[in-house]
Amino acid sequence: MKTFYIIANSDKDESIRLSYEISDYLTSRGRRCLVRNQAQDSKTARELLLSEGVEGILVLGGDGTLLRAARELAESRIPFLGINMGHLGYLAEIERQNVQTALEKLMTDAYTIEERMMLSGNVYTNGQLTEQDVALNDIVISRFANLRVVNYEVYVNGQYLNSFTADGMIVSTPTGSTGYSLSAGGPIISPTASMLVLTPVCPHTLNSRSIVFSGDDHIRIQIGKGRRDGPDEACVTFDGDTYVPMVTGDYVDIRKSTEVTRILKINQVSFLEVLRDKLSRN
Repeated sequence: MKTFYIIANSDKDESIRLSYEISDYLTSRGRRCLVRNQAQDSKTARELLLSEGVEGILVLGGDGTLLRAARELAESRIPFLGINMGHLGYLAEIERQNVQTALEKLMTDAYTIEERMMLSGNVYTNGQLTEQDVALNDIVISRFANLRVVNYEVYVNGQYLNSFTADGMIVSTPTGSTGYSLSAGGPIISPTASMLVLTPVCPHTLNSRSIVFSGDDHIRIQIGKGRRDGPDEACVTFDGDTYVPMVTGDYVDIRKSTEVTRILKINQVSFLEVLRDKLSRN
C-alpha cells in the first residue's frame, strides 16, 4: 500500500496525537497519508478517497469509531484497519503498541482482506419509505418514551413468524453477534458467515430464544398495538447511531446489504483465538 487515510476519534486526544505520528512515519517512508478533517462529511470523504487513490483506511479508536466509518464509507470498497484505543475491541485488531509493526506489513502488502456482511434497513411510515441506512453490527428496534414493553410483529420472507412482547428486537450480522445481541443472550457466530440473527430483548415469555436465518432471508418487524389497542411508540437504530422514531403500524424491512465492510487482517490469528482473549478479559 502506498496511500492511506486516517480517521481518529476526535474525543480522544491520544487518537489525534497518534494519527499525526502515523502520518509522519508513513510519509518518512515515501508513502502518502491523509488525515481526516473534522469538517468533512461522508460524501466529501468518499470523493476524497477515490480522487486520491487511497488503498487503506486506518481507524483509531474503539469498535464504535470503526462502525461509524464503515457505515459512512462502505461504498468506497476500501479496506479498514482498526487500531484499538479503547478497552475492548473485536473489530479493532491492532493495539497501540503494535502500530509500527502493522504499518510495515501494510507497506509491504503482508496482509489479507476479510469481507463482513452488512445489513440494509428500510423504514416505512404509513406505507411510505421514510428512511434507509446500513449497519455492520445490528439494527435494533426498541421501546421509546415509556417503560412499557412493545408488541413486535415479525415476518420472514413475507410470511408471519410470531409476535414478540419485549423491550426490543435485535437483528444482527455475524460481526454484531458479539455485541448487543450477545448481551441479550444471542449466539456467537463466526464473523465471515452470511446469516441474520434475530434476538428479543427481555421478552415477556419463557420460551423466546434467538433465531438464526440465512443471509438470503429478509425480516420485517412491525410495531403492534399498545395497551388497550391504542397506539405505541418505538424507535429503530442502526449500529447504535442513526435514530428513527416509529409508531404503531410502522415497520422496518431488514435484509443483507449489497455493501460489505472489508477488514484488513495483519495477524494470522483465528476468530476463536481472538474470542478467547476477549472473553478472558471480562
